[in-house]
Amino acid sequence: MAKAKTVFICSNCGTNSPKWIGHCPTCGQWNTYLEELISAPGTGTKEEPAWKVLAGKMPKTSPVRLDQVKDSSVERIDTNDPELNRSLGGGLVQGSVVLLAGQPGIGKSTLLLQLAMSLPLTKILYVSGEESTEQIKIRAARIKGNQKNCYLLGETDIQSILQEAIKMKTELLIIDSIQTIHNNQLSSATGSISQIRECTNEIIRYAKELAVPVLIIGHITKEGDIAGPKLLEHMVDVVLHFEGDRHYAYRVLRTQKNRFGSTDELSLYEMKQEGLCPVSNPSELLLSQHDDRLSGSAVACTIEGLRPLLVETQALVGGAVYSSPQRVATGFDNRKLSMLLAVLEKRCGFHFGTQDVYLNIAGGIKIMDPALDLSIVAALISSLEDHPLHRQVCFAGEVGLSGEIRAVSRVDLRIQEAERQGFKAICISKYNGQVIRKKQSGIRVIQLSTVLELYEKVFAR
Repeated sequence: MAKAKTVFICSNCGTNSPKWIGHCPTCGQWNTYLEELISAPGTGTKEEPAWKVLAGKMPKTSPVRLDQVKDSSVERIDTNDPELNRSLGGGLVQGSVVLLAGQPGIGKSTLLLQLAMSLPLTKILYVSGEESTEQIKIRAARIKGNQKNCYLLGETDIQSILQEAIKMKTELLIIDSIQTIHNNQLSSATGSISQIRECTNEIIRYAKELAVPVLIIGHITKEGDIAGPKLLEHMVDVVLHFEGDRHYAYRVLRTQKNRFGSTDELSLYEMKQEGLCPVSNPSELLLSQHDDRLSGSAVACTIEGLRPLLVETQALVGGAVYSSPQRVATGFDNRKLSMLLAVLEKRCGFHFGTQDVYLNIAGGIKIMDPALDLSIVAALISSLEDHPLHRQVCFAGEVGLSGEIRAVSRVDLRIQEAERQGFKAICISKYNGQVIRKKQSGIRVIQLSTVLELYEKVFAR
């Protein structure tokens, strides 16, 4: 195959250069030149990929009026994993491209290998550019997998990978990982922005033309973003983010983008010796694992996606050892913690300015729900005054800068989950009182308007 012609283009101003240069002479920006594939030598058109010659060309399409388009339901493949099905919106869609990203060692390869082991009637090609086939076999033995229709391929050339997939008539393609795959037509290093973009383009064309679902593993940077161009997240159909603390057993799978279902969905797994096990009732695992009433502990009723979760917020407030008080939060935004402390100091008269404050979300997960504010405020006051809260009371409310407790969404679902887990009372905003269903009478609903009212009703001795 002839070497393709490439050119370097400034991503800021569009200036072309035959070779890479660090400083753009036109716009003055640094490190903005990216390699682009334009055509093969001696031809005026872009070279046809080798895999596409085998698969056949895509037929030409013509415009269709909207009312003439036939309604058709999306065909999905059941993954035999209820948590993964939840994140995907019901299962894998034919021809979809799913990107799974996460920290090193979090369990991305284990999750997809378990998926390959759980579909005995599907011909699967598992491509690994990081591990040998012997290493994958060892992991498969650890998770007790035995799949005769799962084929392993240790290859990093995208053209060879897609050719093998077409020859095998693969029904599911798994690539681990996209940062290790390269295109020989580009001279840039493996893992560069241009290599990731071009290889992903080839994969998407293959998936759409042959209606084969593709699962791609992606690395993340030290900042927590998906490595490679930001365009990568726009190109794929589904973006799943696998997160969690490696020192904890729990892993959280978040749906950041889904063209075939709802976003902001959440699934929970527990890492065991035999692999990742789905957690059907995460509230039982995330709640406190002690029987004594301790100060600084409060339970929040949160919602991630469509799933209600009861999580424990733990606060520790003590005298500052150094001149500058410490503000440390684990699983929660540190800036939001500073804001809540300022509200308690200004609006309620609690003196946190000379106190060290440590906050932790039990279980090692990170919660984004604003309804967590009320639980954190209750835990902070409880630790400051060394006043334990009742273990059968939970909280759901957002705290504003004026000290008011604002309404939160899906309060009915939160109350149902609290009642199902055996709680006797739940504290919410009084502005949610108008939307509470009358049939929910098995749990006491405490309606609050300000943080001061929270102190009067909950911490009254």
